[in-house]
Amino acid sequence: MNDNLDKPASPPRVCPICSKPVEQKFRPFCSSRCRDVDLNRWLTGRYVVPGRDDEVEDLE
Repeated sequence: MNDNLDKPASPPRVCPICSKPVEQKFRPFCSSRCRDVDLNRWLTGRYVVPGRDDEVEDLE
């Protein structure tokens, strides 16, 4: 049997920066511009991965 007919079609992927359709070459973005915007946001600290307050660094 063909299982592809049973699966619902996934929605088209959109760029997380500008919501335009994703280009395979720049995936998950639509262009090199949006890719660079995302990189700049990481490098300037706009995106932050939260840590736990109770983490203690081992100084030894």
